[in-house]
Amino acid sequence: MTDCLGDGEGAKTPMELYEELTAQGDQVRALKTAKAEKTEIEAAVQLLIKLKVDYKQVAGQDYKAGCPPSENSVAPDNGPAASGGDDEDTVDPWNVSTTNAKGVDYDKLIVRFGSSKIDKELVDRIEKVAGQRPHHFLRRGIFFSHRDMHQVLDAYEKQKSFYLYTGRGPSSESMHVGHLIPFIFTKWLQDVFDIPLVIQLTDDEKYLFLVLNVVKIQKHVTFNQVKGIFGFTDSDCIGKISFPAIQAAPSFSNSFPQIFGSRKDIQCLIPCAIDQDPYFRMTRDVAPRIGYPKPALLHSTFFPALQGAQTKMSASDANSSIFLTDTPKQIKNKINKHAFSGGKDTVEEHRQDGGNPDVDVSFMYLTFFLEDDEQLEKIRQDYASGALLTGELKKILIETLQPMIAQHQERRKQVTDETVKQFMTPRRLNFHF
Repeated sequence: MTDCLGDGEGAKTPMELYEELTAQGDQVRALKTAKAEKTEIEAAVQLLIKLKVDYKQVAGQDYKAGCPPSENSVAPDNGPAASGGDDEDTVDPWNVSTTNAKGVDYDKLIVRFGSSKIDKELVDRIEKVAGQRPHHFLRRGIFFSHRDMHQVLDAYEKQKSFYLYTGRGPSSESMHVGHLIPFIFTKWLQDVFDIPLVIQLTDDEKYLFLVLNVVKIQKHVTFNQVKGIFGFTDSDCIGKISFPAIQAAPSFSNSFPQIFGSRKDIQCLIPCAIDQDPYFRMTRDVAPRIGYPKPALLHSTFFPALQGAQTKMSASDANSSIFLTDTPKQIKNKINKHAFSGGKDTVEEHRQDGGNPDVDVSFMYLTFFLEDDEQLEKIRQDYASGALLTGELKKILIETLQPMIAQHQERRKQVTDETVKQFMTPRRLNFHF
């Protein structure tokens, strides 16, 4: 679902206008069915007409219910030029791909999704409010986009707290290093702001305590709206169609009475990769209609596959990923064999012309996991000048990932069934609101 017009979060995309039109059409029909006041119906109809005009201007086609705009029907792009066009970038909750070796054009994606860029001003403000240096994910633009983060900070400065929500959908027996990104950053936010964190695992038995809010959300989202947002068809199972409401429910504080009691006014901040944004655009549209605050979001870039930044790392392809269960030998072999190189074909050419760190996967991975900014910049310069060879760059990455993953594995061994039970049991937390 699209956000309200007053959000000020950039030009609306054809899909956002389509979703808003669908919702407005539903509202007009509901008012007529309820035999509302004539003036109220006329106002709703006038807004519907205006939205149709806006939609045709942006999408280049008339609005037709049940026929969402195609992916290449995008709003006018004021972002920087890139090789290829928007139609080369596919970004949705299930698919991420691009033909650009540098990866998805995130500036254009901000325009397309209607979010706001995390600029230096916001990073500096987070540093001021948090009282410590921003996480390197913020400093390096790994978390690059947001919705309402300034609002969260405004409230926090007035002693109004918030809480965090992130999640993991188990798609394989083990997580890969890309799955760590939202957890690493969310843990930093939790420590810095001293606030609760809820983690949703998509296990039906565990979400039953959210059921009231799930039903409320489902009541306010039509089938046409879900089809428009997620591209579902009449052939998709009802489980897929109903799931967005399940993912949305933890965004509201009264879904967790054991933490917040009956309070429904505590705002939620959701760090996630930007491909999850459609779920929460829908959530943010529903929120004011059921009396809850809109969740705020911090969007991260995608963690690239070993074969290159054209796709994100996949848990279903063993050779595209470094898994958290991989041995040091497996990590070394995968990086040496599969990590896409930005280097030249021969040592002589590389020494003369240098490599391209912007497309080199080993360097991309180091921007996520090497915390020392000065060391990372030296590596960039040495690789670009030809002083550092591809094999040497891969060695630095191997020596960075091996101890990190070994430490994770050692800590995982200490997790018992009792530990899992404690964390999965609804209980009071040591936070006061």
